[in-house]
Amino acid sequence: MYTIIAKVLPIILIFILGYTLKRTNFFKKEHGDIFLKIVFYIAVPALLLLNLPRIELSWEFIYLPLAPIFIVFVTYFMSRLVGKHLKLKQTTMGVILVGTLIMNIGFTLPFFIAAYGKEGLIRALMFDFTNSFLTFTFVYYLACKHGAGTSSSSPIKRVLTSAPMWAMLIGIILNLTNMPLPDVFNNIFSILGNLMAPLLMLALGIHFRPGIVYGRPLTVSLIIRMGVGLGLGVLFVTIFDIDGLNKSIILVGSAAPIGYNTLTYASIEKMDQEFAASLVSISIIVGIIFIPFLIFVLG
Repeated sequence: MYTIIAKVLPIILIFILGYTLKRTNFFKKEHGDIFLKIVFYIAVPALLLLNLPRIELSWEFIYLPLAPIFIVFVTYFMSRLVGKHLKLKQTTMGVILVGTLIMNIGFTLPFFIAAYGKEGLIRALMFDFTNSFLTFTFVYYLACKHGAGTSSSSPIKRVLTSAPMWAMLIGIILNLTNMPLPDVFNNIFSILGNLMAPLLMLALGIHFRPGIVYGRPLTVSLIIRMGVGLGLGVLFVTIFDIDGLNKSIILVGSAAPIGYNTLTYASIEKMDQEFAASLVSISIIVGIIFIPFLIFVLG
């Protein structure tokens, strides 16, 4: 437990730092938007190019990348029905769709490492393979559709020309062709990729406004992402009779908090940023308690 706290506490402290610096007028909302653009256009592609070529593809792990496909698309139809019932404006509805579909596997990695070691990390990355692919394709497409931006290009074109999409494509090619990156590029991508966590948490703190209450939309989004997500994970492992470590990875991954990219997409595509910041922040707070408890229950 101490190891988990030591890994998660810095993330929380950086979030608090971002919020404090905003309250003292050192940072403004525009700074948070700049940080999120750096994450989307530089840090995320660097991480994809660094990690995708290293993932070991094996038939032993076949259910791990299949599970997110099942969870994301079932959740999508459920979130659409709930969103229509709530009668929300387009930009808020977009945040609910994006937020409930993105599983924050990056947040769960310290817990996986502490509980299951290197083997857990490898399997978690396999689970995150299709989760990331859907995040930077299908989910980003939904963000483009529901945003209030003034871009003249179509959502499909914006997805196909996005930096993470191309980084993912190159990373998959490098993996399949077994082509290692030169050390100098590995070092560059490692440095740039390390920007993601601090910049994201600073931006989250900058955009977070605790005085705003979103009531039902926020509560419903959290229940769908972490509660219904876990239920779908249980259904998946039951249908395919999955047990052992693979079962634990799928169940914990399916119950992961709302992904940081929810706020990134809200900023880039002009969705409801304050709602996105509150949703991600509260989801992380819930996740800090819920994810270790779930791992403990799973043994």
